[in-house]
Amino acid sequence: MIDTHAHLNFSDFDTDREETFARATAEGVKQIINVGTNLDTARRAVMLAEKYPSFYAAIGLHPTEIDKEKFDYAEYLTLSKKTKVVAIGEVGLDYHYFREGDDIAREKEKQKKIFQEFIRLANEADKPLIIHCRDAYDDLEKILKNYLVKKKGVIHSFVGGYKTARRFIEMGYKIGLNGIITYGASYDRLIKELNLKDIMIETDCPYLTPLPLNKTTRNEPAYIRHTFERIAKVKAISVNELDVCTSNNASALFGI
Repeated sequence: MIDTHAHLNFSDFDTDREETFARATAEGVKQIINVGTNLDTARRAVMLAEKYPSFYAAIGLHPTEIDKEKFDYAEYLTLSKKTKVVAIGEVGLDYHYFREGDDIAREKEKQKKIFQEFIRLANEADKPLIIHCRDAYDDLEKILKNYLVKKKGVIHSFVGGYKTARRFIEMGYKIGLNGIITYGASYDRLIKELNLKDIMIETDCPYLTPLPLNKTTRNEPAYIRHTFERIAKVKAISVNELDVCTSNNASALFGI
């Protein structure tokens, strides 16, 4: 199994990172892509990737982080050239956390502008995108149609319906599924309709712990098996068949 989106580079794992990695390995997780959400966590993802043969890195600035850090295109470009950086991300749009009094139009435009800069960076670095999108699929679709993305990528932590997923698939993007799909039957239609060649599987740990584990439990790569089992059950296939297909998808997109 490949965990295509994890955050073992976060401080949540500072006290037991080695043990967490060992548990993942014991469960059959053979590769992990750790994803940065700002310069600090991007650098830590690269550092871990250089330390562990099974780790890879993605570097980006999460849309909810853009007011906390001055975007430095040159620095991200330099990081993108590191050997084990396999993607640019996570980057994208997040309209969920606006607060009363925010200039929402201005904030949306700022997110769009930064995302467009990361598209430019992904093209210059010749890397695919790992895209975060929450409450913004229509705007995301418009941007991806208007700006050339050479290597496409994955819509991470997808929570839309199949018709929305299909629009991104038709543009060449994969659909990232994680523990959210274990929370009830509402995603069964999406799972059934998705072709195996269009699926990526991830944890987004330490977040989105899959059932039957308690949602308050810190998520980790070892728990990706629950997401695999849920998808395999809904699609009436074996976990092994799902693993082979999705691992091939990840290997082809990220070159791992």
